[in-house]
Parts: sequence; structure tokens; C-alpha cells
Amino acid sequence: MGALRLGVDVGGTNTDAVLVRDGSLVASFKTPTTQDVESGVFHAIQSLLELAGVGAHSIATVMIGTTQFTNAFIERRRLVPIGVIRLAAPATTSVPPLYDWPDELVQVLGREVAIVGGGYEFDGREIAPLDETAVRDTARKFQTAGVRSIAISSAFAPINSSMEDRAAQIVRAQIPGALVSLSSEFGRIGLLERENATAMNASLLPLAGTVVGSFRRALENLGIQAPFFISQNDGTLMRADEVERRPVLTFASGPTNSMRGAALLSGLDDAIVVDIGGTTTDVGCLIRSFPRESALAVDIGGVRTNFRMPDLISIGLGGGSLVTLGQRATVGPQSVGYELVNQARIFGGEILTATDIAVAAGSADIGDRSLVNNLPPLLVNAALDEIHRLVEDAIDRMKTNRADVPVVLVGGGSILITRALNGVARVLVPENSSVANAVGAAIAQVGGEVDSYFDYEREGREAVLNAVKSSAFRRAIAAGAEPSSLRIVDVDEVPLGYLPGKKVRVRVKVIGDLNIGFVANAQ
Repeated sequence: MGALRLGVDVGGTNTDAVLVRDGSLVASFKTPTTQDVESGVFHAIQSLLELAGVGAHSIATVMIGTTQFTNAFIERRRLVPIGVIRLAAPATTSVPPLYDWPDELVQVLGREVAIVGGGYEFDGREIAPLDETAVRDTARKFQTAGVRSIAISSAFAPINSSMEDRAAQIVRAQIPGALVSLSSEFGRIGLLERENATAMNASLLPLAGTVVGSFRRALENLGIQAPFFISQNDGTLMRADEVERRPVLTFASGPTNSMRGAALLSGLDDAIVVDIGGTTTDVGCLIRSFPRESALAVDIGGVRTNFRMPDLISIGLGGGSLVTLGQRATVGPQSVGYELVNQARIFGGEILTATDIAVAAGSADIGDRSLVNNLPPLLVNAALDEIHRLVEDAIDRMKTNRADVPVVLVGGGSILITRALNGVARVLVPENSSVANAVGAAIAQVGGEVDSYFDYEREGREAVLNAVKSSAFRRAIAAGAEPSSLRIVDVDEVPLGYLPGKKVRVRVKVIGDLNIGFVANAQ
């Protein structure tokens, strides 16, 4: 038999845990997410192991997906003040770091920023030498202000990270124990969006240590010694220690995991996936069993970024969504979230939720149905109309043409869909769809990606593509991929007509299965 993989998804409402062997679900368990995270994860895994009748020693590897960092940034909680140093003067000085960030976010993080001499052109030439004195002076200013989490960005750092690396050395020498995030490790070529992602990461670093530490303690207390990974937002895995340095790469990993799980559970590689949770509904498009990536800058909590993100539409509809009456029924976007089991009417509470509507309609058997028997049928139908309208609109916005498409419905809130959906060829609700997110975490693979600029006229197209592909393969293998399983899933070539010669932006991404033996030995 194949290795037993433990997948866990820590959402804002529920924590799901599954065991998967050879691509098949062995057992699953769902429990409400706890405020401290650790006790909820411990309870979910302990209950799962008891249900499956297996011991902790049977687990070959652990994969955890979480929305903790996304939620923290969006809700502006548990963030720390940051400092931002941009290496690009005399260029870019007209647009300072954090210039378009929401005021309420800047009030939390501060506006300790500086632009100093340095940076590169697209072809690796220096804009200016690194101004080490200015970096040192800026670090002293940050230290005086009590800032210990620093983001460093540089023009075209993904092509050459040398100046960022040197600036980080200076900052760490000036501020002992400083937490430093470098833009060369985030996003892609565009400076401002990449800088934004780096600043976001800096604001989350202390929280990352806390959350990852909670996961580790839960596993240790359960006696699980298997290699431990956390899923990132392209459906691939990161080592837990990497997440402590780069938590921002987990943004949107929850819906990504759900989409990967939907592909496995439904057997469809190409479809639209509707993932209805307790608070939100995420709609995305599967292409060759992976989420379609967004080609545009992505707005997260009011901040534009350009790192890889699935192309998603998120709406405020979930099992905990509040239902209100007016001239027409409204559903969401406010939600009781993980308090559903205490506040929904079917559980003896006083708040009317979307789950109450599903139970009253007879499409779900949860809680005490007698507590919603007095709901007027007209109200129930009006609320159902609104729920289905919201989902149909999101599906239409995700389509690339007018043709009807297959839809895979997953998530605990999938009970809200009680009717046929317009514009849909068919709706599949796979078995175990309520834990698709944890299944997606359990089957996550390892990836390698290269994104840079080249000159086809000087280097030759074939030589460039071969070199970039080889580099992407090496990165995936270094991250723990089984070499024989690697496959190329994306190749982008974007000619840059505004530059002389045949300048081209090339991006190659490869995916492979986790080499469990290699990873276990490495750890």
C-alpha cells in the first residue's frame, strides 16, 4: 500500500482533517476552528486517527492549509509595524512605498519608508550603486521608532538580488534580531506590486511564527514525527520553516486546496468550482486539474500585489451568512462564522442564517428543524432565490464564453444550493465534498518556477527556453519533488515591444509529486 498522507485545512469557520492513500480518501473529520488554532488542529487530527484506527507512526507526511494569514491581513489584526526600504533612487522617487495603501492599514503598520540609491535595469545594469550609508541611517531610524520587521525592495530584484542581500546584512547588523523580508522572494517583476507583497509579508512575520508553532506543537503532542508542509496559493507545498519566513505565499491557499480537492473527488480536470464555506463563497476555474492563475494584479485587503494567485471571485455568501428582510430578502455579506453552532436558530440561537433557510427548505438535516418550522414559505423561497442569484452571477463572471459549463460544488455550505443553476451544464456534488479543502492539501505537489527577462536576439529562443526549463526543474527538485514525476504546466513568453531588440519575459512553471523519502532524510 502507498504512503498515508494527512491533510488539514484550518479555515475561519471549520478545521477539516483527512487521511489520503494513493489518491483515495481513507477517513475525514470536521470540527469548528478554535481561537488558539492549536487545540482545534489537535482535536481534528486526534479524532481522525481514532476514527481511522491508525497510529501516529503510520503518517508519512503532513500537509496543512490555512487562511489565518489572509484573514489577519484583511481584518487588520495581529499585524506589526513595519519599515520599508526601496533600493531604486534616483528612479521611482515620485511614488513612495505604501503610497496607495488604505489609511486604516497604514495606521496599524505605520509609514516608516525610505528610497535610497541602488537598483537595477531590466538587463542587470545598475541604476546606481547601493547607498550603504543611507541604508544604515534608515535602519537606525527604524530602530529608534521601535520597528523590527523590515521589507526591502529593489528595482528588478528577481533578476539580481545582490543589492537586497547586502542591504539585509546592513539592517541585521544595525537591528539585532530584525525580521527581514526581501522582494526577490515574492511576486514577479513589477516593482510596486512586488514591494507591496513584501511589506505585507513583513507585517505578518511574528504571527507566522505563532501559527506555525501552534501547528508544530499540535503534531508533537500527537506523537506525529512525519515531515510537515504548508500549502501555498498555487497548489504546491512549502516547508513549515519557509512559511515562517514567507507567510504571504499562503494567501488564497484555502480556495486553491478546495479546487484541487474538487478535481480529485469529481474526476474532472476542467470545470468551474464553487466552494461555499461558512463565511464566503469562492468561485474559480480548473484547467488541467489546477486553478487558473490570475493574469492581473490582485487586490488583497485593499493592496495591489502581483505574486501568483488563483483567478477567483469571492462573495459574502456562506452557511453562516445573515438573512435579513426588507423589500426583498438579502443574504450576507455579514456572517456568524464559527459561531454558527451557537447563534443560528436551528441550534437555539436568535440569528437567522443561510443554513437555517436550507434546513427550513428541507435540503439539509442539521440541528433542530422544528426551530425554523414557523418561517413563512415566501421568506424561505425569497432567500433561496437570492442565494442562487449570487452564485449564478459569480459563475457567469468566471466564464470565458457563454457556453454552459460543468460546475463542481464543494464546501460545507454546498447544502445551500437546492435547485438547478442557470448557465450550467451540470452540477456535481462529489462524495466528501465538504472536506475538499483538506483533500486538496493532502494531495498537494511540489513546484518550481522561473520568471525573468531575456534577449532572444542575443541568446537565442531555444537556448533560453531550455535553460529556463532546466532551472525550474532544479528548483522543484530542491524543494522536494520526485524528479521522475516532474512535468511542465505553464510556459509564458511575452515580447516586450517597447524595448530594443527581441526582449522577452519568460515564465516557466513545473510541478511534481513530493519525494517523501528525500524530504524525510533532509529533515
